Amino acid sequence: MKILVADDDPQLVRALTLTLGAVGYDIATAADGAEALRAVVEEHPDVVMVDLGMPRVDGLGVIEGLRGWSNVPVLVVSGRAGAADKVEALDAGADDYITKPFAMDELLARLRALTRRTTPTPDQPSETFGGIRIDFVAKSVVREPDEAIRLTPTEWRILEILVRNPGRLVTREDILTRIWGPAHTTDGGYLRLYVSQLRKKLEAVPAQPRYLQTVQGMGYRFMPDEPSR
Repeated sequence: MKILVADDDPQLVRALTLTLGAVGYDIATAADGAEALRAVVEEHPDVVMVDLGMPRVDGLGVIEGLRGWSNVPVLVVSGRAGAADKVEALDAGADDYITKPFAMDELLARLRALTRRTTPTPDQPSETFGGIRIDFVAKSVVREPDEAIRLTPTEWRILEILVRNPGRLVTREDILTRIWGPAHTTDGGYLRLYVSQLRKKLEAVPAQPRYLQTVQGMGYRFMPDEPSR
């Protein structure tokens, strides 16, 4: 399991490299945001740990850059403890947030949770199903041949999470945590509303969804088209 540690504090990077390496993680490092984005392409980490206050490209820029094409889990490790900073990072696409200084046991537990609930999938630039084309780089959705479908930012995040995990159950709690944070894992009503709106925009028969399926009492599953023989 490889972790990319992106932080401009060399002492913290050195400490994390030693500590995480000692428990079996393979560590890659980056000292600024631009270097972090390059390292994700070159190193293919399983988790990205990113500080918000980095030079060249800040942590939010890294998260937003990644979410254009990658579903790699992102853990923000930052000295900014304000609720607004946490909300902004989670809205940008971070999966979790831990505040400096932190206990190493807590950090390890958060890393285990991220790797446990996320099944790595190949990062593809686009996906097509039912005459709908999703471009993950441009963050656009088009009904073929060229009808643009407008999604809200939250609808896009939900759709991306499901489509990036084809055929797999994604629990309500997982989606809620990724989008709104761990304090909102019981807000299932909001999630049902967003999924309903997505079906109205994407499904031929929204009341009988073919692609965005409900797994009763558990969550949702994206079922892609079967490959042609």
